[in-house]
Amino acid sequence: MTDRGEGPTAIARRFEVSRMRVYQVRKRWKEEGQRHSLPMGGYRRSRIAHKEAQIRQWIEATPDLTLVELSERLAAEGIQIKVPALWHQLNKWGLSFKKNPARQRAIAHRRTSGTN
Repeated sequence: MTDRGEGPTAIARRFEVSRMRVYQVRKRWKEEGQRHSLPMGGYRRSRIAHKEAQIRQWIEATPDLTLVELSERLAAEGIQIKVPALWHQLNKWGLSFKKNPARQRAIAHRRTSGTN
């Protein structure tokens, strides 16, 4: 399996990894010439980044638009996105669905004069 003639089980024991991991590394070495681990995480551009202006227009035109309705509009345009991912992107853009004054509860006013 290797230049030293070791088998996958011996290699897995030596590096304290699974045999499957040994096979994966060997495959990547043959195909791409890489033996190191691939980086984890990193930046990934949003699937709706190019739709920001249009989404802002939709929200301006219909302020009570829900995330589900917004997700359905995007699906109609061929972009599948789950509600949590949509909320995350809108939050990054500074678009929030906060309560507006018309929806807030009536505020109890303090008495300005003492009791009679």
